[in-house]
Amino acid sequence: MSAKANTPKVQAVLDRFTQIGIIPVVVLNDAKDAEPLGKALMEGGLPAAEVTFRTDAAEESIRIMAEKFPDMLVGAGTVLSVEQVERAVKAGAKFIVSPGFDPVVVKYCVDNDIPVCPGTATASEMIGAMNLGLDHVKFFPAELNGGLKKIKAITAALVNLKIMPTGGINAENVVDYLKNDHIFCAGGSWMVKGDLIKAGKFDEIKAKVAEAAEIVRKVRAGEI
Repeated sequence: MSAKANTPKVQAVLDRFTQIGIIPVVVLNDAKDAEPLGKALMEGGLPAAEVTFRTDAAEESIRIMAEKFPDMLVGAGTVLSVEQVERAVKAGAKFIVSPGFDPVVVKYCVDNDIPVCPGTATASEMIGAMNLGLDHVKFFPAELNGGLKKIKAITAALVNLKIMPTGGINAENVVDYLKNDHIFCAGGSWMVKGDLIKAGKFDEIKAKVAEAAEIVRKVRAGEI
């Protein structure tokens, strides 16, 4: 997210990310699932969704969630181009997440006051993002890239950087991630698995979301 501009719009999204703690990473293959999934996320206690932009239903799903749940933090993930940024924002996306660090996409977002969290895997990519005005980045794929140990090593040098680990995060390891001061939230899909969405098991999703929200609460309260 942009530190250089630090606009109220960007800061508000940063604050919501931090408050929610775990951001569900959602793959929707049919836009009809967007509303019941959004309802499950809201009622379960994680009022956010990073909707991956790699399916044909993604754009319409973002539009439905943004319209039906105006208080929900809905954004687009797996964004690879400026053109996709424009489409996602037009559909109602409040933030942009990418799997890698593309300076063109990041600069466009910063220049247009669009909260953006690019994927980074190395210190060099993180520094590149910082030099474009960001102080919040995604670390992806987190577990395959060294996980929490690598985050601790890098942030010992990049002391002002905040990180959202995504990739391989689950109910078991997310606790350790969230306890680290440099991690402002984590991205995960374990509570919104594609097979559950496809089967219409939104009550089960809601229960898993509630469990994830409870993890955040307990970590923040120092109970675990």
